[in-house]
Amino acid sequence: MTDGKALFASMHPGFFNRFAPDGDESVYEEMLLGLDGYAHAAKDMEGVTFGLYEGDMAPLLQSVREVDEDWAQYYTPESSVYCAMADGRVVSFCLLDDMGGHEVDGRMARIAGPGCVGTIPAYRRRGIGLEMVARGTQILRERGYDYSYIHYTGVAPWYAKLGYRTILRWNKRGEMEDV
Repeated sequence: MTDGKALFASMHPGFFNRFAPDGDESVYEEMLLGLDGYAHAAKDMEGVTFGLYEGDMAPLLQSVREVDEDWAQYYTPESSVYCAMADGRVVSFCLLDDMGGHEVDGRMARIAGPGCVGTIPAYRRRGIGLEMVARGTQILRERGYDYSYIHYTGVAPWYAKLGYRTILRWNKRGEMEDV
């Protein structure tokens, strides 16, 4: 069983130093998915195409800001971005972040994961975002990563549909619970 606290500490040293006490009692989750046996059969979604983003950053950033203004800072020309396109625009997006080598279950493993995942409001509740994350996770497997990691999520049941499992729950006070 994965030691969620140890993995979190390795991947995010000093993480809780970022938060000032603000009364937020929300609980967040860290999730992990072994990629050794992961295989996603892509679903055809009429009118939607998927792929790594290439080109001018302005249209991508417009969509990112429509979901979360703060995330725009993380989307740079050097970022590996996977997205869904429909009606001539980016409608769903995520970063495919290399998170380095970390010990998992007693061995060093290469870890990456989708981050800052979003779908613009007009295209939500159609399965586009989940399909995009599934395809992005498949790309991580093809790139040779051992695990895909979801950091700082409040929608764990959504990721669980793809096989991600919660390994740690935490709040902004730094209270953690291995799962």
